[in-house]
Amino acid sequence: MFGIFMESVVIFKLYTGLKLLLGLAAFAWIYLLLTERDKKIRILLVYAPIITILLFLFPVSRKIFVAAGLDGETYYRILWTIPMGVIFVYGACRFFASHRRIGLAVCAVLIVLCGSFVYKSPYISRAENLYHIPDTVVRICDLIGPERPGERVSAVMPPDLIHFVRQYDASINMPYGREMLVNQWDYYNAVYEAMEKPEVVDMEELLEATRTENCRYIVMAENKRTNEDPKDCGLVLLEVIDGYRVYEDPVTAKAQEQQWQEYYGDEE
Repeated sequence: MFGIFMESVVIFKLYTGLKLLLGLAAFAWIYLLLTERDKKIRILLVYAPIITILLFLFPVSRKIFVAAGLDGETYYRILWTIPMGVIFVYGACRFFASHRRIGLAVCAVLIVLCGSFVYKSPYISRAENLYHIPDTVVRICDLIGPERPGERVSAVMPPDLIHFVRQYDASINMPYGREMLVNQWDYYNAVYEAMEKPEVVDMEELLEATRTENCRYIVMAENKRTNEDPKDCGLVLLEVIDGYRVYEDPVTAKAQEQQWQEYYGDEE
């Protein structure tokens, strides 16, 4: 039991890696504990977070979590229910409302000292369009997207694009998603194995896998090495977009067209 408790403590420490936010939320929590009179808000922002943390650290809780058939590796997600940002913001607003002058000064200092320029983060970039996804993805999806209502197409995408495709066009299927990018999940997909694992792609192996998955389009980075020219293997280069080569497989395209005609030919 003690070992499970210590593992939960380590998980909690890793989850609270942003110590500044944790500290601000803690100060706001103490302020709300002492001053908040609304019972509903006290339950939501004062009592519920501390009960959640106590239950999270309680070894029996983790045993029940795993016994219920849930993945122990995702136990940390329980901490997502603690609204640290909401606690701090609400606490700061209440403090400002009660102490206008000193509240204004304290809140201003916190914003200046604790804030950071969001675009310094490698995970945040300026929006290139209304969809807030890279223009490259928009152009590729517009090129390969289905032309007929109700139609779907399948495409293989490089790992750096797969996060955005479904956000823009849900009619484009992919044989694998971000699950392949998390090593600890240890998923297997034949297309991913052929496309991303080797330094030099074996085109025969790749086409065998993509045709099994009915992938009509293959999008590859220009610097991706292959043992044969994809065009010599029957693929048609549609366009090169921002460093990505977009190929169409005529074999899969013909098979999908035949299927479409069998199902919907008479309606057209």
